Amino acid sequence: MLEIYISTSFNLIGIPGLEDAQFWIAFPFCTMYFMAVLGNITLLLVIRLDPSLHLPMYYFLSMLAAIDLVLTTSTIPKLLSIFWFQSHEINFEGCVAQMFFIHSFSTAESGVLVTMAFDRYLAICKPLHYSAILTGPTIAKLGLAAVVRGFAIVTPLTCMVTSLSYCGPHIIHHSYCEHMSVVKLACGDTRLNSIYGIMAATIMVASDSILIAVSYMLILREVIGLSSREARLKSFGTCGSHIGVIVLFYTPGLFSFYTQRWGQNVPAHVHILMADLYLLVPPMLNPLIYGMRTKPIQERVLSLLCKKETQSQS
Repeated sequence: MLEIYISTSFNLIGIPGLEDAQFWIAFPFCTMYFMAVLGNITLLLVIRLDPSLHLPMYYFLSMLAAIDLVLTTSTIPKLLSIFWFQSHEINFEGCVAQMFFIHSFSTAESGVLVTMAFDRYLAICKPLHYSAILTGPTIAKLGLAAVVRGFAIVTPLTCMVTSLSYCGPHIIHHSYCEHMSVVKLACGDTRLNSIYGIMAATIMVASDSILIAVSYMLILREVIGLSSREARLKSFGTCGSHIGVIVLFYTPGLFSFYTQRWGQNVPAHVHILMADLYLLVPPMLNPLIYGMRTKPIQERVLSLLCKKETQSQS
């Protein structure tokens, strides 16, 4: 008779098929992680210390930076320990916690991206109503709604995973505890997990993508009507970079999500590399695209650097 029980620990493989190269792959991953942490902490500190940046757009940037820090820090240190120190084991509770943080904060980040698109729409298309609509309490409610939605969607998923029984080899063919990678190790019927996961991700991404797309289409329509060519080019450049980051956030995530279920012909190492980069590239680029390209933040960072340099020389 097959023994069925809740596993006390799992083993994360890392990148299947690239085990011998993982030691070297860890170096660019570590560099991207360092840049993501440094960039997002810098963004948070600059916005916190400068009262002139206490505006809706920068509050949303702070939310995005905080979420990116949680996303990267809940996965990348363990990933690097696998690649460098062969620390493959993760206990069941730690695996479930990591899965919860990854999926809930990814969902929250999607919600924050929607609010940021809405913020830009109001600033460009409805400037006279901007401050009246985006008051302090409204900003707090929008940020809280994004996080609560993430928790509300992922909590049932987490409960379903913990209620499953696990048997056979406890080997996860992934670099971190992604939902379906864990569910594949379960015994018995896992259809409810699969159906809920697919429906939740598809509805969330579809609705958020539509709202973001509509916001930017309205923005672009308004920008085209600007009389100044310089203003049009500046607005196009800003919108283009924002849309690029949004595409980078959704594309690898969706690729990884659907490949996990139906991508049998996709090489495992390609799938897992995309999944890993999904948690590294957007958090690394967000501070640069949304933050450092914003003139007030640029000026504040440069003034802080110049101040430190002057103090060190004196």
